[in-house]
Amino acid sequence: MNNGPVGVFDSGLGGLSVLQELKRVIPDEDYIFYGDSENAPYGVRSDEEVYRLSHHVFDELLDRGAKAVVVACNTATSVAVRKLRAEHPEIPVIGMEPAIKPAAEQNPGRLVVVMATPVTLRREKFSHLVSRFCDIADIVPLPSPDIVRYVENGQLHDEGLRGYIRGLFHSLGDERTVDAVVLGCTHFPFVSDLIREAAGPQAKLYDGNHGTAEELLRRLKERDLLSAPKDHYTIEILNSAGDAQTELSWKLFRGEL
Repeated sequence: MNNGPVGVFDSGLGGLSVLQELKRVIPDEDYIFYGDSENAPYGVRSDEEVYRLSHHVFDELLDRGAKAVVVACNTATSVAVRKLRAEHPEIPVIGMEPAIKPAAEQNPGRLVVVMATPVTLRREKFSHLVSRFCDIADIVPLPSPDIVRYVENGQLHDEGLRGYIRGLFHSLGDERTVDAVVLGCTHFPFVSDLIREAAGPQAKLYDGNHGTAEELLRRLKERDLLSAPKDHYTIEILNSAGDAQTELSWKLFRGEL
């Protein structure tokens, strides 16, 4: 057993949606979340920049005693997770994966839209994932970088954001019904109501948060790293952009926006 915290990081605030699910699935752990809002969004940066930024935050979490690290960012996962695991085999490093598998398998022969950042969509890992399931469903990528900016500003109900998301789905054309939407960025669950509104009431939404929480639980058990029982468990939230963004992070985590 190990009472060190589980480190969680994202390019900004989106990973807080993952932290919510981690806390629900594994409540008896301490967590330390680091949002790199000062450098958000990662999804429009080069691979070299994403790796450099991810490595910096990863080291910060290790310095703070993290016993495991969840890379709660699809972009950082696609670019950096393999290298981070190779460099630090001593601790579990868990990444994100767009929930294409359940979306395709539960909607055979139907239209599955994958919303994600440009970096995630251009990676070989994404192409390989799509190739595994493209015979099951019609999988269509939908680059959606601007959603990150609205979430980072706490503008979850902004009319400009509503119009932007509607425009994304309008670009798909009106000839086919969207049956499923994969939320391939951890920022997107915070605006799932606007996405569902634009996609239509028939569309089912999928994200990778629960699968990530289950994988963390499995890896902690596998390495005997689950926390020993104690009276209370803590959550610490840090943000590279300073106190105002940290305060916004708490509001987002608590569902106060």
